[in-house]
Amino acid sequence: MRVGIPKERKDQEYRVGITPAGVMQLVEEGHEVLIESGAGEGSGITDGEYARRGAKIVKDPAEIWGADMVMKVKEPLPEEYKYLRPGLILFAYLHLAPSRELTMALLEHKVVAIAYETVQLPDGELPLLTPMSEVAGKMAVQEGAYYLKKTAGGKGTLLGGVTGVAPANVVILGGGTVGFNAARVAAGMGAQVTILEKNHRRMTYLEDILHGRVLCVMSNPYTIEQAVAYADLLIGAVLIPGARAPRLVSEDLVRTMKPGSVIIDVSIDQGGCVETIRPTTHTNPVFVKHGVIHYGVTNMPGALPRTSTFALTNATMPYALTIASKGWRIAVRDDPALALGVNIAEGAVTHKAVAEAHELPYTPLSEILQ
Repeated sequence: MRVGIPKERKDQEYRVGITPAGVMQLVEEGHEVLIESGAGEGSGITDGEYARRGAKIVKDPAEIWGADMVMKVKEPLPEEYKYLRPGLILFAYLHLAPSRELTMALLEHKVVAIAYETVQLPDGELPLLTPMSEVAGKMAVQEGAYYLKKTAGGKGTLLGGVTGVAPANVVILGGGTVGFNAARVAAGMGAQVTILEKNHRRMTYLEDILHGRVLCVMSNPYTIEQAVAYADLLIGAVLIPGARAPRLVSEDLVRTMKPGSVIIDVSIDQGGCVETIRPTTHTNPVFVKHGVIHYGVTNMPGALPRTSTFALTNATMPYALTIASKGWRIAVRDDPALALGVNIAEGAVTHKAVAEAHELPYTPLSEILQ
């Protein structure tokens, strides 16, 4: 199979879809790897490093997109829709639930769209989302601490406080991978941390693994209302695989927050869990509404590309090798976890949550595979 790796076009997206080690694995299995010139520069990987592992370096993005499978990090931008075509296998983070435009483009061009974020193991783990969730969770606290500074527009509160002065209150909505990593960093910095989570078993785990350094509270409208009001830093970390993020924080609740407080909504890729949030970029990461700083960057790990690219490739390569060696149909028949990653195939929406988000007909993948 010919595998194409394009250069990412999203604002300040410095990650790349593969490392030299990944190229080496594919080439050793007999596949051809095409990499757009300069694609790895943001992650500190030169064209020469790729070429030494057997990749063909290509300058024309059209040639990259002409491959059998395109592996990339973020979803195609409108300028890349012209490269979409029937039968193309697109393996990337897609986040289709909040993006009708991209969903319709993939449907119209009959692309086989396999989303990293919905590949799901039987125990519920999202193996291709987890590494980036770790990065985003830890990064959310760093960004929040920065924007709490008065010089960055915040209220002027040090996250961990000092002797005789109370630390900041960090409230995290969701105790999954993002929430856990955010809590671990925030607690390590000395903040007062509250996690709101619905799953009692998960709360027990978090309290145990974090050694009681955080307060775990059952998430419901009442506790959310209370917690948002006292939060200095509010981190949105909720996720329903493939679906739009539930709106947990209304605009009225945002109005109750203290001026100069900060919201970091990591769930923005799936539409965000705060009513007042909107997508932002690394170039213009924040805006202020009701006196509260809002951070809604949709590709947070792109700011830490070296770590993120290597972590992502470690997770994606086993699946990419399977697709390349077996073809997507046999690969998903053999692996139910990978089958859950197929969001669109042959002009049909094959992920129920995506279909529901856009009120489109849902076609079970099994019907496509017949």
